Amino acid sequence: MRILFMGTPDFAVRSLEKLAEEKEFDLAAVFTRGDKPKNRGMKTVYSPVKETAIKKGIAVYQPESLKDKDAENILRGFSPDIITVVAYGKILPEELLKAAPLGAVNLHPSLLPKYRGAAPVQRAIMNGETMTGVTTMYLSKELDSGDIIYTEETPIGEFETAVELNDRLKELGAVLLCKTLRDIASGTAPRMPQNNAAATYAKPVERYESAVDWNRPPREIINKIRGLLPWPTATAIIGGVVFKLFSAEPARNIANKTPGSIISAGKNGFEISCMGGETLFITQIQAPGGRRMAACDYIRGHKTDLEGL
Repeated sequence: MRILFMGTPDFAVRSLEKLAEEKEFDLAAVFTRGDKPKNRGMKTVYSPVKETAIKKGIAVYQPESLKDKDAENILRGFSPDIITVVAYGKILPEELLKAAPLGAVNLHPSLLPKYRGAAPVQRAIMNGETMTGVTTMYLSKELDSGDIIYTEETPIGEFETAVELNDRLKELGAVLLCKTLRDIASGTAPRMPQNNAAATYAKPVERYESAVDWNRPPREIINKIRGLLPWPTATAIIGGVVFKLFSAEPARNIANKTPGSIISAGKNGFEISCMGGETLFITQIQAPGGRRMAACDYIRGHKTDLEGL
């Protein structure tokens, strides 16, 4: 099977690597998003997929638009049997969906039709879901709404972060994608229309969502901290300092204090009052200009600053 692969971020890398490892797949070329300047020096940085493709000697193309004939002509010139899309970052026009004889398939990190859209991993965690998974589907012109081929479920750990879950899903997804392509090639792949009435949308995560609202239950705050990693990271003012928050756990205590009050600061971290007087421990933090560390280590080094709080 001759494949044209489309993908951009780290999530797509494992799928590209897995396809390259399997002898029955011929990777004709890779389409990925354009290079971007990054950090203070504005050095041009390749996408993770481009870096991987170059290392493996696979042709790379970065069309600015998929809506003109140039991209379609380039794609058709590789004569792929199928187009495989994993977190490419652009919606394919209808003409491209028909450019390969076996169509176009997509790997998505949720159990569709739930969490269509750009941030399914983060939103699932932030919403307190206990199960998620990966889905392979045929692409259609509407976002993440094509017919489902296969799904694979996995539980979400109680304190698993979006980074950790993303790493698990990209491995699970790579295996499922290979199975999907094999079954399409053999003519045994199923096809099931999505239930659009059950669809939910995972909108992109934005920086303004970082601020923690202590007038929420502890579990909801913990889920937010887990879900906003690695970006933009949850933030909160504790003792007059704006910290980035990396982990938290329930304190299972009741304190008659205003939400956001520091109840204690010690070996378990900062104990903070939340909605209804319930408390939680903030256990990993980063102060402005500092490094990520255990909250107890910060507290140990700032005892004088924290006295009387």
